[in-house]
Amino acid sequence: MRFFIRTYGCQMNEADSERIARLLVDEGYLPARSEEEADLIVLNTCAVRESAEEKVWGKLGRLAQLKRRKPDLLIAVGGCMGQAYGGRIIERFPHVDLVFGTRSFVELPRLIRLRLESGRPVVDISEPPKSPFAPQLRADRIRAWVPISTGCDNFCSYCIVPYVRGRLINRPVDEIVSEVERLAEEGYKEITLLGQNVNSYRWGDVDFPKLLSILNEVDGIERIRFVTSHPKDVPERLLDAIAELEKVCEHLHLPAQSGSNSVLKRMNRRYTRERYLRIVEGLRRRVPWAAITTDLLVGFPGETDEEFEETVKLVEEVRFDYAFCYKFSPRPGTRAAEMGDQVPEEVKSERLKKLIDLTQRIALERNEEMVGRIEEVLVEGENPKVEGELKGRTRTNKLVFFRGDRRMIGSTVKVRIREASYWYLRGEVEDELRGAGRS
Repeated sequence: MRFFIRTYGCQMNEADSERIARLLVDEGYLPARSEEEADLIVLNTCAVRESAEEKVWGKLGRLAQLKRRKPDLLIAVGGCMGQAYGGRIIERFPHVDLVFGTRSFVELPRLIRLRLESGRPVVDISEPPKSPFAPQLRADRIRAWVPISTGCDNFCSYCIVPYVRGRLINRPVDEIVSEVERLAEEGYKEITLLGQNVNSYRWGDVDFPKLLSILNEVDGIERIRFVTSHPKDVPERLLDAIAELEKVCEHLHLPAQSGSNSVLKRMNRRYTRERYLRIVEGLRRRVPWAAITTDLLVGFPGETDEEFEETVKLVEEVRFDYAFCYKFSPRPGTRAAEMGDQVPEEVKSERLKKLIDLTQRIALERNEEMVGRIEEVLVEGENPKVEGELKGRTRTNKLVFFRGDRRMIGSTVKVRIREASYWYLRGEVEDELRGAGRS
């Protein structure tokens, strides 16, 4: 039997898809190159925003046609939507065979056997007493996701994550270190530590800055990244780690969500605009060239024009290297979904456009500042859109395209930046290092 996994949403979902692939391969299943070739299609879904859900509903509608052509095809829906909707997915789409949750994915091989033996759809959104940190079948040979926690205890009023991912579970520190050491032995160059609130990690006396210090000593790993950080859990020691630890990259993804203290309070974010700006100032004082990216939510219930303008001013003051901007969409079961004074859709759309235009202009200006500089680029692979071009990322997580021999893939090269757009750079390989990296 051949399987095909389509992943929606965040990096944690990508890591979960690698775990699902490993479970299936261990059972003797083979990866398929496309949905049409597959005997089993797994949709690993996201429920954080309504737009993410709509993509899955649309995909399930289209898969009904494929199921009619291939009646023995199995269709499974997992992840956050599986956890949130359970059997209602099958009620809406009777051609779906399996629904599983964010932690019951470890039971997927058993669920498949149950579906084949019973001839009936199977739903399992329980939380079995097994580690959610199952082994992964890596999709990349250079960079690796390393989950260090799952779930969330923050209960931001707009967010469904604690309800579909559960409460915070931290992974034992020795497991994390052992996995990173194995990755180094297998030739991986870069790791990204994952968690819904990655910097909330603690195991015994090891907090997140201490964990970074431990992993910085693993031979063979060249770069350490992490997502996603919560501003309420950013101590000075974390900023010190970014500045002082050789392998920790100079990039911090720090979701602000809003620049208004009154909105942040209604969101239950538990930090203020002033606290956020102190974190930014502290990092840039230590590492002036560090990249800071963010998430921004517009149209939260009750958001006034004045409150929105405070977010605009925050963007102008911080000058983010990139921002993921999105409209508020009520998630069933969250407190924000029940709040009054919902912002009209047309107002949310106007504010979103203004914010996107502003953040893209600033991102372009930030990237244009890099033109002429030489950057260390870890070569990830070929540019699928331009023959003869390679792609890679700087330590500050900027995507760079350049011409080069594919034998460079997996190595770190020096690239002089020649062109900039708001979301990528283009350059040419240099033979010598002049001012790259942490200098």
